[in-house]
Parts: sequence; C-alpha cells; structure tokens
Amino acid sequence: MRGLLCALALLLTSSSAFAEYAFQIENNTDSKIDAIVVSEDGENWGAFDIGAGIAAGATADLTWDSSTDESGCTWYFMASFADGSESDVVEFDFCEEELVIQFD
Repeated sequence: MRGLLCALALLLTSSSAFAEYAFQIENNTDSKIDAIVVSEDGENWGAFDIGAGIAAGATADLTWDSSTDESGCTWYFMASFADGSESDVVEFDFCEEELVIQFD
C-alpha cells in the first residue's frame, strides 16, 4: 500500500457541520487516484465523488455533501490508484486539523 502523508486544513465553527466545507486532495504519486472512500465509523464505507479521478501530480478541490451535516469530526479515508494499489486507511479529525490530504 502507498503511504499516506496528511496535513489537514479546514476551519470549522461547529464540530458537526461539513456541508459547505471544502478540502484538497494532492496526488503526489506517479499513478492516478481512481477512487476515494470515506467512513465515519471505519466499517461502513462510501465513495467520495472525484469525477474521472485525480491525475498523478494534480490537486483536486472536494466539498462535503450535505448528507454529512449531522456527522462527527472524525472520518477515515482511503484512496485506490490506477496501478491497482491502495493507500493505508487514515483517520482524520476535521475539527482539530487543517485539511490538505497528500498522497505520496
């Protein structure tokens, strides 16, 4: 699995509202990111809409969907790459950290 280095950049005024909050995914790998999955509990996963993917070397701006309005701060992320590899699962606390996620 590819290592996942992260630094988070997101200012929240509430611990539970993500509806209009954006964050960035930086793909610093040599392979396109085909999918990103997220989970609030680490067990039930959902796909994050990244369109046609995130090209190697590119940065994408993503926005939380309104369905997360009643969510907590802690979420798990994992990326799948075009070369068939996957990142490690990483836990993020959006209420305490800035949100720029870097896949290296």
